Amino acid sequence: MNKCPIRYYPTAFGTTSTIPMVQSIFTVLTILLLTTPVSAQNVDVWLGTAKTGIYHSTLNVANGKLSEPALVSEISGAGFLAMHPNGRILYSTNRENEGSVTAFSIIDNSSNESARLEQLKSIPTGDGGAACVAVDKLGKVLMSAQYGGGSTSTYQLKPNGDLLALAANIKHGKGSGVNAKRQATAHPHWVGTSPDNQFLLVPDLGTDQVFQYQLDTETGDIRLKSKIPVPPGSGPRHMKFHPSGEYAFVLNELTLAISVFRYDQTAGTFQEIQNIETLPLDLKDRHLNTAAEIRVHPNGKFVYSSNRGHDSISVFGFSPEKNKLELVERESVRGAWPRNFNIDPSGRWLLAAGRHSNTLAVFEIDQDSGELTYARQIVNLPAPICVLFQNE
Repeated sequence: MNKCPIRYYPTAFGTTSTIPMVQSIFTVLTILLLTTPVSAQNVDVWLGTAKTGIYHSTLNVANGKLSEPALVSEISGAGFLAMHPNGRILYSTNRENEGSVTAFSIIDNSSNESARLEQLKSIPTGDGGAACVAVDKLGKVLMSAQYGGGSTSTYQLKPNGDLLALAANIKHGKGSGVNAKRQATAHPHWVGTSPDNQFLLVPDLGTDQVFQYQLDTETGDIRLKSKIPVPPGSGPRHMKFHPSGEYAFVLNELTLAISVFRYDQTAGTFQEIQNIETLPLDLKDRHLNTAAEIRVHPNGKFVYSSNRGHDSISVFGFSPEKNKLELVERESVRGAWPRNFNIDPSGRWLLAAGRHSNTLAVFEIDQDSGELTYARQIVNLPAPICVLFQNE
């Protein structure tokens, strides 16, 4: 085995030594350690739970270590969270007032021990509990999807990010009926904006469509542009865009499949180019396994989706040249019922939440292959169902 050569230096006593070089290196390292703030290695993690409220943790991006989650709000029904672009306002779903959205001011997140939220305003959705909240890229409009009510709502925001007023609530109508138990009526499950911030997009599990609304960021008004179909009975749940803005990935809960679309930003149109299963047919049991969350790696080369029941994450490689996803692997989440997971902004770590196991597990992402390696770390909190990074 080749070894690095050791360089010797003359000493005052006529011999040779490596001491001066070692001392120089030690001095440089010491200076770097003393002048680099520890917080620079940490990223804030906000966690929504089905039972007790909102928790805060920090992830050390150098080694993947998670701090123990601390409860920062006992709000009821913190099933989904969103962050204002200014990084100072956090939004949450809320069961109060028959279903609301709530804004919080982040008072202190300098450390996990001192993290604190101050609750600001809450506004009823106008149609029951929300399954998802999101904010447009300019920070002017909050939006929510009501699974039970079958509608989409938008809310005007103040310049500082606090809630101002309900702007719109639009019903989605009847379901496709393909799956009699799950698709009798509309069930919007996710909401977000297109990369150009022109459109509000809402995958509707009940109708087998993605509702595409023209978004007016000044008033919060939305106007239906189109209904983007997926294969009948698919049950579209969540949706994410490729970093290039040219592709969209729709996760279908009922068929455990991903529909890949090419997005034309000029025309504002979507063309389906692939539909690929997240689990093979021999592993699929429609009564036990359902797809839950989908994420795209910051480098755009990998797409991840979670499988509840099978309790795994499917890893896909994506090549714009081939215009398709290709399976890389499936990795156990080391927990039960992964309703949500997320990738840290650096793209190095993936956090998988197990709702039924009360766990949050850490995985390291191979930057070349996209494969996941369990980092042998799990923290516990009650029924985690949303993982949000501060700077995503």
